[in-house]
Amino acid sequence: MKRVLLAGESWMSYTTHVKGFDSFYTSVYETGEKWLKGALEKGGYEVTFLPNHVAAEQFPFTMKELKNYDCVILSDIGANTLLLPAATFTKSVKMPNRADLIRDYVQEGGALLMIGGYLTFSGVDAKGKWHDTAVQEVLPVEVLTVDDRMEHCEGIRPVTVKEHEALKGLPKEWPEILGYNKTILKPEAEMAAMAGKDPFIAFGKYGKGRSAVFTSDCAPHWAPPEFCEWEYYDTLWQGILDWLTN
Repeated sequence: MKRVLLAGESWMSYTTHVKGFDSFYTSVYETGEKWLKGALEKGGYEVTFLPNHVAAEQFPFTMKELKNYDCVILSDIGANTLLLPAATFTKSVKMPNRADLIRDYVQEGGALLMIGGYLTFSGVDAKGKWHDTAVQEVLPVEVLTVDDRMEHCEGIRPVTVKEHEALKGLPKEWPEILGYNKTILKPEAEMAAMAGKDPFIAFGKYGKGRSAVFTSDCAPHWAPPEFCEWEYYDTLWQGILDWLTN
């Protein structure tokens, strides 16, 4: 059984309610991994999920640990979560650079998938900040240095532009999405699908390994219910992972 490490896809919300003179607070913790995790598990993959606040300290710091997994998925997780472990941020302790580690992991035969969101690629207010990390070196697209969100509240339909082994069995008609991260295709990469004029799904080979990007979300809000409940949703992710880990 192939093993996948999924990092990100979680958030905490703290809300202030103001009712005239009075106010009170509520907080909630939520995750968005269930659709993707479920699809991969149905395909025979073993998925280890590290929510953002857990990934900060438990994402592997060594190649030996990282090589326990056949593929690493980064989904809606900012570079700072991996670049600023608590020991470094609070005590100025030197720690391994996990962005460098991911690059080396791919070049030595590992697989990487980056999925879009408000904190992957460049993200909201450019806080995703993946452009200036070593991970950029093993992605099939170039990450922008500005806020890269392409919001489409009216809906936008991805278009398949090239047949690719990873997308075998998928129809040409995609469900609409509500947004994606704008990126620039690298010369050596293959673009299989587009959203508007930008990459939607792209693939690349780096060293002995492979990488792919899916520039929209795997869960709401950019992936609305009709996308998450699409009859080919599982086939999509299983095909991408099968190609990455071949």
